[in-house]
Amino acid sequence: MTREPLWTRLWPPLLLFAGFLLAWQLLCVLLTPPAYLIPAPTRIAAAAIAEASALATGTALTALAALLGLVISLVLGTAIAVAFSQSRALARSLYPYAIFLQTVPIVAVAPLIVIWFGTGLTSVVLVAVMISLFPVITNGTTGLTRVDPQYLELFAMRDASRLQVLLKLRLPGAVPYLVTGAKISSGLAVIGAIVGEFFAGYGAAGYGLGYLIVQNSGRLKTADLFAAIFACTLLGLLLFAAVSLLGELVLRRWRGREHEA
Repeated sequence: MTREPLWTRLWPPLLLFAGFLLAWQLLCVLLTPPAYLIPAPTRIAAAAIAEASALATGTALTALAALLGLVISLVLGTAIAVAFSQSRALARSLYPYAIFLQTVPIVAVAPLIVIWFGTGLTSVVLVAVMISLFPVITNGTTGLTRVDPQYLELFAMRDASRLQVLLKLRLPGAVPYLVTGAKISSGLAVIGAIVGEFFAGYGAAGYGLGYLIVQNSGRLKTADLFAAIFACTLLGLLLFAAVSLLGELVLRRWRGREHEA
């Protein structure tokens, strides 16, 4: 099967985005709305160039918090999913609390995290973990429990231990589900990091994109605000693309081993 070149997958959304920016610019020229209300793309580009240093520093800090939150979510979420797959009673008891992470308004919990852990990277990462953890748990649990009964019978016939069933049957079969959970969580981790920065920030260590958004919004520097928003979007896309690429490599190796078996 011939793999579609990367460029053929990228040019349609890029072309659509270019058309959107062109229409935006033309509307700003024709309608001349106040710059503080809707700045033209050229103004946003100029603001991004003028604030390139602050945007780069903010993006780096937010990326660090999002990446740490994603890694912790993957490790912790997979461990919880493994525990749920080994005990139905445990899953029934604790799964509702996992759903709590997805349903509770994070803006209501974030101030408590700041009170308990203070400002700084730790609080920002904790908020990112809270938002990005649930997809890993739910996808991992689904993959670990959705096993063909015939395979389970085969392992039982060979007197396989629960650990052997987990390592040689359940975990390998859950790989596609965990990859899907990681993709979903990658975008949520960026959102969580930005929300965490709204409340916690980094103090004297620097300013993330969340702080820049709040600062520019309060000062009605709308062009700078849009520049920070576009930086957040680009960061989310890059993290998602990196996780997707890594996931494709893992799945390719997983399918190769499956064919060999």
